Amino acid sequence: MRGDGNIYRRPGSPYFWMRYSHAGVQYRESTKTADERKAQKIRRERLKQVGADDLGLQTFIGPKNERTTVNELLDDLEADYRLRAKNTSSFRSHIKPIKAAFGHRTARSISARQLDDYLTARLALGKAPATINRETQLLNQAFRLGIQRRVINTMPRIRKLSEDNTREGFFEREEFTTILNYLPEYLRDYARFAFFTGWRKGEISSLTWTDVEYKARLIHLRGRNSKNGQPRKVALEGTLWEIIERRWNDRTITENDTVRIATHVFHRNGHPIGDIKKAWKAACTAAGVHRLFHDFRRTAVRNMIRAGVSENVAMQISGHKTRSVFDRYNITDERDLRDAVQKVQAYLAQH
Repeated sequence: MRGDGNIYRRPGSPYFWMRYSHAGVQYRESTKTADERKAQKIRRERLKQVGADDLGLQTFIGPKNERTTVNELLDDLEADYRLRAKNTSSFRSHIKPIKAAFGHRTARSISARQLDDYLTARLALGKAPATINRETQLLNQAFRLGIQRRVINTMPRIRKLSEDNTREGFFEREEFTTILNYLPEYLRDYARFAFFTGWRKGEISSLTWTDVEYKARLIHLRGRNSKNGQPRKVALEGTLWEIIERRWNDRTITENDTVRIATHVFHRNGHPIGDIKKAWKAACTAAGVHRLFHDFRRTAVRNMIRAGVSENVAMQISGHKTRSVFDRYNITDERDLRDAVQKVQAYLAQH
């Protein structure tokens, strides 16, 4: 039939080649086999793909795009993240092991079994399920972006590991003060801000002076820099105002006899604060207090609730979208339980 093409020998090639057309474009590609029967079978499979595209059942991407590598997909994802101002240190950290494991392979060669092997290997290295899920989530996004842009037409099943999201870590004030003493100077106000607001690392790192209403004593978080996509603001009073005043006075940077003003509220020699894992771990080890930076979120919310701040306002400050997060974060700790038992006993003693 017209358009079905044929197979043929090409001078200098040991393989049969095939020719066919689609959407007015003629394609020629090697079948990668010298067996005529196998070559015909490969041609028929290719024609099925063309027919499926004509019927709207599957996107035909052609032989060139079938050679698309995972690195190319991830590069497109990185460009997309930069365009949306989401190219954070956390993103770069999570995409690195994915590139190392799969980047050199073609996208069509990645199987669900290989992905499961990756999960197993990462777990064996002691990586938390939540961390691994953040990594494979980026791979999933890269594949979906490739399909959306008609670069690829299929993707493997990417399993998600079960996560235990119930956390128990809290900072007592003394513990926080101890760790603070071992942090480098540029991270101390950064940590203080997290302790009082419960904001995430990426959210704090994103703050620039254009986000600060200095005279009104307000600081704004743009929706594009918030994990839940919602903008929010915090009033700068007491210790928070003292933090911002110190940062304001530390805006001026001198490098090679050139004076400039730092763009970010929290910075290191004028540069945005990136990955703090090493500095944080070193400070915790030196202090003998082992806490996650993320524990600031639980601690800040707990402190606000204890201080009588309504849950609604506490959620607006910390950026939690639903009430269920208080149950998931296990805001009640041992001291709360002891206080509850003592109050019940005091009540019974009077009745």
